[in-house]
Amino acid sequence: MSDTQRTADKRVERSKAKVLAETYRQLTETGLSGVSIDEVSRVSGISKATIYRHWRSRSELLIDACSRLGGPQEAPDTGSLRGDVRALLTHLASQLQTAAWSSVYPSIIDAAERDVEIGAMQSTLHRTFMSPFHKVIERARTRREIHSDRAATELIALLVGPLFYRRWFSKEKLDKRYIDSLIKSVLDEG
Repeated sequence: MSDTQRTADKRVERSKAKVLAETYRQLTETGLSGVSIDEVSRVSGISKATIYRHWRSRSELLIDACSRLGGPQEAPDTGSLRGDVRALLTHLASQLQTAAWSSVYPSIIDAAERDVEIGAMQSTLHRTFMSPFHKVIERARTRREIHSDRAATELIALLVGPLFYRRWFSKEKLDKRYIDSLIKSVLDEG
């Protein structure tokens, strides 16, 4: 590769990084509906033609920016399902209260209802966020801590759903006491 090609590649990467950073900033301030290619271009200093050279559509740019929301969390291994779930729920509660993605995610869910590409991206994000829960539940099945007939998706919905409800609807605390109460009610149920 020539020096000219390396310089061009670095320039392209810098331009793409500026566009993605500005798109992400707009996402966290206004949600998906507030992201404008015109505004991304104006603030980032990257022309609309260059933006559309790298992302064929606004949806494609949004998907790229959203795919960078919160990396996958590792599945903890505390030695028990309760300990693993407590670690996961504590982390999720913290993220819901502090991470930028928690203010963006409702607009992703909304947009996913009308945009097939964003719907596919939302499904991928969901699988990524829930993957550690699936892993600890499967590990608990192996240790015979839970009945094998309880669907993992059912348990995850019962554990995670209330956190989303409290974050986005009731605005109640997501504290240790609540998490412990939630774990007890879900895991002691059956």
